[in-house]
Order: sequence, then structure tokens, then C-alpha cells
Amino acid sequence: MSSQPTTYLTPEEYLAIERKAADKSEYIDGVIVAMTGASRRHNLIAVNLTGEIRRQLKGRPCESYTSDMRVRVPSTRLYTYPDVVVVCGEPQFEDDYVDTLLNPTLIIEVLSDSTEAYDRGKKFGFYRTIESLAEYLLVAQDEYRIEQYVKQPDSHWLLSDYRSLEETVELMSIQCQLILREVYDKVNFT
Repeated sequence: MSSQPTTYLTPEEYLAIERKAADKSEYIDGVIVAMTGASRRHNLIAVNLTGEIRRQLKGRPCESYTSDMRVRVPSTRLYTYPDVVVVCGEPQFEDDYVDTLLNPTLIIEVLSDSTEAYDRGKKFGFYRTIESLAEYLLVAQDEYRIEQYVKQPDSHWLLSDYRSLEETVELMSIQCQLILREVYDKVNFT
């Protein structure tokens, strides 16, 4: 039985390939991992999140980005595309291409069956090493549920769990609110 050898790339090689590629790929410790397409629910939720946050950030010194903004986790060899990312203050980028953010304040991932374990586990572990990151949200697409992790002064993370359409998530790091009813607008679970 044979298997294909894994080719390891440097971050510079990955970026050179990624910047020319038609499809997005993440980079994890030397390996390129192709990203799959998102479901209708995933897209609706991501657009709703982006719209709600963008509306509330108008005129304020924060910028929100969609899943096309790559984030590098400086303490690891990870380049990834969160579903929504917000930076407050002056954004820092890896280079003059201005396509790889280094200092996110808030990261939001919309969960899917194929990524949920990774988003909750190893990826969150990587994200926690980003000094600027103050908040991390996991948003379910198969039920009404938002899990909010907020970095505490002692660097531990506090979890709050929201499951009612009437609940509001207070995003303290960016001074915004997410009402679950708005996040799940037009999302049907039947």
C-alpha cells in the first residue's frame, strides 16, 4: 500500500501560491488545506453577522472583514480565513499586499459538520495565542446558538452560551450587540 508524500511549504511559498489561486486554502504548519464551499445557511448567517456588525461600526475606529481576509496566527504556522473578523485601532498586515491581518480583535466562525471540532479545539487554541484577540464567537448553523468566548484579564477565556432568538450577545471588545433573531434572519431549520 502506498500513499502520496506530503509536500511541506514555507509560509512564503504558500502566500505566493495562494495569491494566484482561484480558490482559497488555509495553511497549517507547512501544509496547504483546500477550503470547501459553504452551505446556504452558512452564507445567510455570515452575511447577517457581517451586516449587523458593519452597521454598528460606522464612524468608529474598527474595521470588519468577510471570509476573504486572511489572518495569520503569528506564534504558529497558521494562515486561515475566519468567517468574520474585526480589528479595532490600526490594522497590522504581514506585508504590502495588505491581505493578511495580524491583529484581530474579534473572530467569528460559523460552524459546519466538517470544521466544528477543529474550530472548537485546535484552531481556537491557535487563536488564543493572538495577543490582540479579545473575543471569539462560534455560531451554529443547525440550531439557534452562539457561543461567546471573552478573554479575561488573567488570559483565561469566559464562555457564555446563547440559545434563544430573544437573546442579545454583548460584544464588549467592539462595543456592539448581536440579537440572535437578526443573526438567524431567513435561516430555516426545517
